[in-house]
Amino acid sequence: MTQGERIRELRKTLKMTMEQFGEKIGVTKSTISNIENGNRNATEHMVKSICREFNVDYIWLTTGDGEMFVDTDDDFIERIDRIMVGEDDARKNLFKALLEASDEDIAAFQRIIDLFASKKD
Repeated sequence: MTQGERIRELRKTLKMTMEQFGEKIGVTKSTISNIENGNRNATEHMVKSICREFNVDYIWLTTGDGEMFVDTDDDFIERIDRIMVGEDDARKNLFKALLEASDEDIAAFQRIIDLFASKKD
């Protein structure tokens, strides 16, 4: 099954029209149609928006492995550990903390990243 077919399956499971689904992730009905029909690929930003908005498992959406939905934050944390196997705890904990961060926290974090990136030059 392709990623577009998984998106169609998800949308139908949620009993949403292409327009309703697209509105939730900030794209048009025609974009959803093109993705579902294999004429266009979902961007990484769209994939992450779908996962966040509909509580969808990233691994399922990108590879087809696992279950469609993530049941709890504990499942997310477990998946982070699985995806980041071999990484140090500080790196894993950063990702886990971002799961619970507010929009304001994320904006502040982005400003810090931008500050460090500007100092690299």
